[in-house]
Amino acid sequence: MRLTKHHGLGNDFLVLLDPDGTQAVTPDDAVALCHRHTGVGADGLLVGGPPRNGADLSMVLLNADGSRAEMSGNGIRCLVQAALQHGMVTGPEVAVATDAGRRTVTVVDQRDARTHRLSVDMGPAKVGEERPAWVSGDVVQALEVDLGNPHVVLLWGADELPGRDELIAIGDRIDGATPGGANVEIIRPVADGAVIDMVVFERGVGPTLACGTGACASAVAAHRWGLTGPTAAVHMPGGTVEVVVGDPVLLVGDAESVAAVEVPWPPVAGEVSR
Repeated sequence: MRLTKHHGLGNDFLVLLDPDGTQAVTPDDAVALCHRHTGVGADGLLVGGPPRNGADLSMVLLNADGSRAEMSGNGIRCLVQAALQHGMVTGPEVAVATDAGRRTVTVVDQRDARTHRLSVDMGPAKVGEERPAWVSGDVVQALEVDLGNPHVVLLWGADELPGRDELIAIGDRIDGATPGGANVEIIRPVADGAVIDMVVFERGVGPTLACGTGACASAVAAHRWGLTGPTAAVHMPGGTVEVVVGDPVLLVGDAESVAAVEVPWPPVAGEVSR
């Protein structure tokens, strides 16, 4: 199996390009390949499949735990970068059929052979209910936002965002109590209504360095709460993206190619652990 590895601000993915739709992978395969110690290592496995619904290609995303996710803002940029590099699509606009619907990715520029800057039409954001049940301690507001996948955005009242252990505790609690699970973002506006600091607990993965849909959900929530304008820079541990709140929501950020990977498949016992 030939894969490529890419990341969007440290949110890393393995990409399998399968234009003919002949290389089926299972949730167990994703778990084995994404394992940080006995596999290749990634937050998720992306499969770029044949066109459907008028799109240029299709996307399936399996999280590191094998669960299937509807959409990923960082992942779709990585998938399109891989498809561009291998001539599966030509750009500059690429329509991708996802489980959350059709999304359009546009090449803004190519900084070098490994780095593309890409804009993603993320579709409309669906703002759900305020969740007072999650307001306690340093959490002062909580809001459900859907970007094709579910999010709970928490406004943090302390000067510093929570550390990893506290993020895991909060994320586990909310994800586990939400039917179907949820991604959990904790945010703090920091500058002139235009910058947000964010950490994220991703459903099916845990803490990650960045989350594209989470950055969009956070910008939508902050704008709804009157904390930012319609355009915001969202700072995450892995870097910064720009989000424009509207219909559709727009996400602009980099994708960087890391390596080409060849894995014996089906796996030989001991080579890739399940």
